[in-house]
Amino acid sequence: MQRPDAASRRTLLKLAGSGLALGTVARLAPGTAAAQPAAGTLWTGEYWAKKGAVSLNLFRKRAGAPVKGEAPKPVLFLVHGSSVSSRPTFDLAVPGKGEYSLMNVFAGYGFDVWTMDHENYGSSSRTEGNSDIKSGAADLEAGSALVSRETGQPKMCFLGESSGALRVAAFAVAHPERVDRLVLMAFTYTGAGSPTLQKRAEQVEYYRTHNRRKRDREMIRSIFTRDKAGSADLAVADAMADAELPFGDTAPTGTYLDMTANLPVVDPAKVLSPTLVVRGEFDGIATEQDLLDFYRKLPNADRQFSILPGLAHSLALGLNRKLFWHCARGFLDMPRPSPI
Repeated sequence: MQRPDAASRRTLLKLAGSGLALGTVARLAPGTAAAQPAAGTLWTGEYWAKKGAVSLNLFRKRAGAPVKGEAPKPVLFLVHGSSVSSRPTFDLAVPGKGEYSLMNVFAGYGFDVWTMDHENYGSSSRTEGNSDIKSGAADLEAGSALVSRETGQPKMCFLGESSGALRVAAFAVAHPERVDRLVLMAFTYTGAGSPTLQKRAEQVEYYRTHNRRKRDREMIRSIFTRDKAGSADLAVADAMADAELPFGDTAPTGTYLDMTANLPVVDPAKVLSPTLVVRGEFDGIATEQDLLDFYRKLPNADRQFSILPGLAHSLALGLNRKLFWHCARGFLDMPRPSPI
């Protein structure tokens, strides 16, 4: 798979006290990210995949409409988390505040960018299930099969956020043949020492006995305030709530139950693809040690671990989101190593 030229091959690393020489520490200069095209120049498409009786809604953005016989663009599949569906997560418009759509950014870099609402989220089917990690991995099996048919690409890059990172890592274990490169953002492994998960575990019996939980404007706002006040513009939280709440004021409990009672749900030794594990400096969903334990067990030498300063749980929607753009792009654009 060909990838766009990278502006930089360096990854921003912060491994205070870890004693690991994992990569190069880089100072990011202003304007490192390439200029993005105007949103009106991007082509979009909507698709539906089937997982048995469940209909899954997919959305696509790229620079220019697909043309038969053209050289394929590298495919990037974005996977949302527990509380907010795909487009309010990855294609958010915040008027007067700059670019917040990760789909716009990576379509501007030359990727064919896709995202999908998981079962019981967004425009996808509503069922009696709780949409746990296993269900999410099955969603990705169906969704990625459609993407492969539409693009002609048998393998693609995946980027998952929070429980979306758990979903896509579980999918990578089950279907390594479909995964080119893997970005795990705001990931958690065992959950040990996580203040966010310790707080969430107070409701574990509710998650065991109910398939949906309250997800209102205040809850959405808490995503941006619970770890580090000031790390995100609260206009983003309001825009996200405006975009998400038309889908209802509840969300499935399955990923919350998995993250409070069933971790670990992914064996790092079985994640075979090149992998970037990236977290915000203030993210409470996992400790640095927990993530390093996962990272050390990854079998592929093509791997990176990055901690981005001034960011909390939501790397793509924080004030310092351009650091994440740079970090993820540098990893996804890495040239393939020659065999020796």
